Amino acid sequence: MTLFDLSPRTADLRARLLKFMDEHISPNEGEFERQRNEGNRWAHIGLIEDLKPKARAEGLWNLFLPPASDPDGQFGPGLSNLEYAPLCEIMGRVWWAPEVFNCGAPDTGNMEVLARYGTPEQQAQWLVPLLSGEIRSAFSMTEPDVASSDATNIRSSIVRDGDEYVINGDKWWSSGAGDSRCKVSIFMGKTDPQAERHLQQSMILVPLDAPGVTTQRPLTVFGYDDAPHGHMQMTFRDVRVPAANLLLGEGRGFEIAQGRLGPGRIHHCMRLIGQAERALELMVARAGRRVAFGKPLAAHQHVQELIAHSRMEIDQARLLTLHAAHMMDTVGNKAARGQIAAIKVVAPNVALKVIDRAIQVYGGEGVSQDTPLAMMYAQARTLRLADGPDIVHVGTVAKEELRRQGVDLRAGRPRPDAAPKGAN
Repeated sequence: MTLFDLSPRTADLRARLLKFMDEHISPNEGEFERQRNEGNRWAHIGLIEDLKPKARAEGLWNLFLPPASDPDGQFGPGLSNLEYAPLCEIMGRVWWAPEVFNCGAPDTGNMEVLARYGTPEQQAQWLVPLLSGEIRSAFSMTEPDVASSDATNIRSSIVRDGDEYVINGDKWWSSGAGDSRCKVSIFMGKTDPQAERHLQQSMILVPLDAPGVTTQRPLTVFGYDDAPHGHMQMTFRDVRVPAANLLLGEGRGFEIAQGRLGPGRIHHCMRLIGQAERALELMVARAGRRVAFGKPLAAHQHVQELIAHSRMEIDQARLLTLHAAHMMDTVGNKAARGQIAAIKVVAPNVALKVIDRAIQVYGGEGVSQDTPLAMMYAQARTLRLADGPDIVHVGTVAKEELRRQGVDLRAGRPRPDAAPKGAN
């Protein structure tokens, strides 16, 4: 399969997914908001629960799950990153749609962690119900009092005490923890503060009903609370969990994080392409029907330039995303880290520009609740921070390019094995 082709099964899944979106998701955006705003905003949405069995019956379930995590094809079709990309893009057009197909963050990343690194007992207790869509999960890594762009700053502690670990720490932006069905969080903290810098941290499974786990408040993004999913600020005080809840082993938290964040980052980018496409469609529709200064907005050169630049930038971002997915499939996540970092910078920035242009074409309506554009902008802006800020990823791209061309950053001179001048 080339970067420009769809495999037969992906083409089939894409057709079924588009049909499902047209029949069940797009017509129900208003109904979702109605249900969300009735009563308790943090109660799960009946509409989503009603749609899940329909999606599963259509074979549109766990589409994100790679073959290595499900070799028997028991829980999903076993798509590669490249095959999943066009499907993830379609789901990303409506912010709550991925959950209908059990493809929402942070569950996807957590399921991959459990599939890759979990023990059979951990998988039976947490992975199976997650794959079945019976429960949801959270990821607790970021802390309010340290610069979390450098995860070695994490202060939370995970201390062994006999057959248990005792957990203490403050976390925020624990996405997914607001949902009443969220039963477990993957928690990152230090098990050995004296170890080598990247071997101090570990990850452990923490049931959210464990004594000492407290949700302090939901955090808003430009005023949006993202209920019932939410991004919560939480405290963990003397929380005791079985030692068997530790993932992979002490000091292996960074190893797990890198395995988790690669797919998570590119999934965000795939969804952002879908958001940008939808924003462009809204922009074009508005430009075609709105009249100003005696002619449709679409006839104004400035608006045409907005549309043209949006089209070109989306296509560029999509190709870069597909290239990163292809690299992940062929050489692995570690070798593809430069491509993953590049698209993690490009996709949110492109989406923001396209959404902003659409808002401008809509005028006042664009920043109101009468279009999805304002919320789309808020979510896209968050993704310049989530899973690492832009500047960190820019640094990764630069270091990969310097390394590729043989520059030794420690010595400031080419390595002896540097590629010859002009080599690719």
